[in-house]
Amino acid sequence: MTRNLTSGDITADRRSEYAKMLSENGDHAAAADLMAQALELVPNWAAGWFQLAEIAEKGGDRDRTVAALHKTMEFDRNDIFGAGLKIARIEGRTPPLPPSAYVAELFNDYAARFDEALVEKLNYTVPGKLAALIRNHVGPGHSFFDAVDLGCGTGLFGAEIAANCFRLEGYDISDSMLARASAKKLYNHLARADISRPPEQSGLFGQPRRADLVSAADVMMYLGDLKAAFDNVAALIKPDGVFAFSVEKAGEDAGFELRSSLRYAHSETHVVTALYGHGFETLATEETVIRTDAGEPITGLLFLARKT
Repeated sequence: MTRNLTSGDITADRRSEYAKMLSENGDHAAAADLMAQALELVPNWAAGWFQLAEIAEKGGDRDRTVAALHKTMEFDRNDIFGAGLKIARIEGRTPPLPPSAYVAELFNDYAARFDEALVEKLNYTVPGKLAALIRNHVGPGHSFFDAVDLGCGTGLFGAEIAANCFRLEGYDISDSMLARASAKKLYNHLARADISRPPEQSGLFGQPRRADLVSAADVMMYLGDLKAAFDNVAALIKPDGVFAFSVEKAGEDAGFELRSSLRYAHSETHVVTALYGHGFETLATEETVIRTDAGEPITGLLFLARKT
């Protein structure tokens, strides 16, 4: 399912565009009223309700925001807009996982500009730093026989680690991301998978316990509860295999939290405990700035663990 950003009604679409212009100029109340008029013409337009919610949120109208988000979900049963996450954030709740359809569509939309946006505009540094953390512990000349790159995206981490891998597999929830990764010719195998699902439903298997390296660069931010993801890694990895990944850093009393960006952050203690529960020994952690967001640095944690 893809986001239907146009309503199919010329008048409604025109009012939607005017509403967007009014909101960008700071007149959120008038923009919300105009958007409501557009929705009278096409009341089942999920993208329109979501636009109304965004306008109302900018104007500080909490009740109208939540009501519009509920209407979005009424006409978008897969929740590709992440309306449920936004409602939870407004109401102070933390869902354990986002809707898979939301994450997939988010990155399908983002794929064409992903590399430029992350590396050049947001100073994204996880792939290089995570690869360096691995080499610091296994040695720069070490080769992994079978490496599995979870949430491989367009292949940014793959480009950093491919020279150290005899075989490199990549998995992602977004078909558009996989297409971009395929064009770089870094991977021996690429396929769609959803690591928020249990191993038997994730799309990863395949031969179990085949990987001596499993990576997940900038993936856990789109999961709150890490159980299913770590179940998948534990099923994939060989004894003594290395697991390298990143998280956004939360306070130590948080466990995990949903941020206004609709990404999750995890505390170090929470992650280490989850690793231990899945049979992993934590080898190293590194606190570092992993990107900027709205001009502000985002602090993350890099982890290196070994299956015991």
